[in-house]
Amino acid sequence: MKIMSSSDLGAAIRARRKELHYTQAFLSEFTGLSVSFISDLENGKPTVEFEKALTLVNILGMDLSVEARG
Repeated sequence: MKIMSSSDLGAAIRARRKELHYTQAFLSEFTGLSVSFISDLENGKPTVEFEKALTLVNILGMDLSVEARG
């Protein structure tokens, strides 16, 4: 999936969480991240802390990569 915005990243994270049948509450307990952070991230809030977002991406078994266009 091509990520072009914080909303795209949030949608990808939400889809993966649901694919794994995890609730936001479960992820919050498992990761120590707040439910409100997870919700904000999934809703595309552009000011979420990037390191926490990367942590969640990794915990959900996702890869994030950057490539040059061309």
